[in-house]
Amino acid sequence: MSLTHEVSALLRKELLLEWKQKFAIYGLLMYALSMVFVVSLGLQSSLPAQAWNVVFWVILLFVSVNAIAKSFMSETIGQFLYLYNVASARAIILSKLLYNALLMSGIALVTLLCFIFFSFKGSFGNPGLYVTTGLLGSWTFAFNMSLVSAIASRARQKTTLLAVLSFPLVVPQFLVCISASSKALLGDPWSAAASERIFCASFILIIAANSVILFPFLWRD
Repeated sequence: MSLTHEVSALLRKELLLEWKQKFAIYGLLMYALSMVFVVSLGLQSSLPAQAWNVVFWVILLFVSVNAIAKSFMSETIGQFLYLYNVASARAIILSKLLYNALLMSGIALVTLLCFIFFSFKGSFGNPGLYVTTGLLGSWTFAFNMSLVSAIASRARQKTTLLAVLSFPLVVPQFLVCISASSKALLGDPWSAAASERIFCASFILIIAANSVILFPFLWRD
């Protein structure tokens, strides 16, 4: 079976499992909505637009940690053995990356809509750029956490290792996404945030390439 067919089959498996276990995605959405609602009640309209922008990315970051950490860390030994026998390591990691990116895209859009409804009462100068930045940012978080989750799943202190490994990669992503979305709030043109979009796209490609190269060695262990 070719790599493309393996990835599509594994991705379909992930989607079907998520559809059967709806409580997982519902729990993540409830987590995001409750955080937005609590922030809106606590701060109300006392923050400027740029501060609300930072709060949005902080919430999205926490949601991504809870959503993506289960990628490999929740898999049982039996599931690992089954995947080891039916699919290649590259197909497994690519399917995980794509699934987590789709999951985070949906969560980011829902969180943004609720954030606008409950908290942020201002106007977006360039809404298309803001949505695009939100999607790119969610993909960078998803790819980063997926690879780190795969590495941390092989250690004993999984949660601690996940936090230690992801922090140096999350900080530049976080700052770049805040910068691009801040320009979108001010109504700057798309060209003003071109460097931030290139950074996010390059980061996604680098993580994907590293995952394809390094994960097979980790998978054999």
